[in-house]
Amino acid sequence: MADLIHLTAVSKLVSPMLIDTHAHLDEQSFHVDLPEVLDRAQQAGVHEILTIGITLATSQAAVKLAKSYPQIHAVVGIQPNYVAEMKPGDFEQIVDLAKEDCVVGIGETGLDRYWDHAPIELQVEWFRKHIELSQAINKPFVVHCREAEMDVVELLRECAKNAPLDGVMHSFCGDRETAEACLELGMHISFAGMVTFKKNNDLREVAKAIPLNRIFVETDSPYLAPVPLRGKRNEPANVVQTARCLADLHDLTLEEFASATTENAQRFFSLS
Repeated sequence: MADLIHLTAVSKLVSPMLIDTHAHLDEQSFHVDLPEVLDRAQQAGVHEILTIGITLATSQAAVKLAKSYPQIHAVVGIQPNYVAEMKPGDFEQIVDLAKEDCVVGIGETGLDRYWDHAPIELQVEWFRKHIELSQAINKPFVVHCREAEMDVVELLRECAKNAPLDGVMHSFCGDRETAEACLELGMHISFAGMVTFKKNNDLREVAKAIPLNRIFVETDSPYLAPVPLRGKRNEPANVVQTARCLADLHDLTLEEFASATTENAQRFFSLS
């Protein structure tokens, strides 16, 4: 029995400590079992999770979750596909939410040319306003980019002329040129389950080239479950699979990679 207790204790000591820097825990698929989801994350070594707003309502839900569970932090904003649906006063309420202690970032914001839910000019306007809010209150911003890499880099360069950028490209799936441009601007790069997909060799080559002190890991759950869980509902515990893939690319152990990315996220999002 003593040996078993010792082995259990050692297992807990060597388990990786990871932070899932991007999840959507307010999604309906988590309504039935969120406490169990959080328990599985804890058991997998995922001790902190950032839940991200995409509308005023989901941002409010993110704050409520962060106030209810100590391992959850909130990020608030209006995702580009939803800016056309904003009502008068919505962004003012985002500004108020952003000042809450449990809110560690602004977003997700950015640009999306894949879906045709909002005119690109409107997306650009609100992307800029999210960045300005980030700079005003000294909290980092989270960027959604889909088939709009050149537009995003151009706007980031414009905003960088006014003040240093403190942002992260979430669920990065762009090319090396885009990654290098973002790194030059001081941005961080985060990878989700897509980097584990068999056909994504190019993305893995990009991930391999990202400096270790500028990389994050995320799930974007309940979406983008990594291999070997592709097709299932994603959840924060599964960030371990993506971290293992990225660790291999950087010739590190999972524990070494987890330590580095956790330190990155703690520093970037000012987590205690």
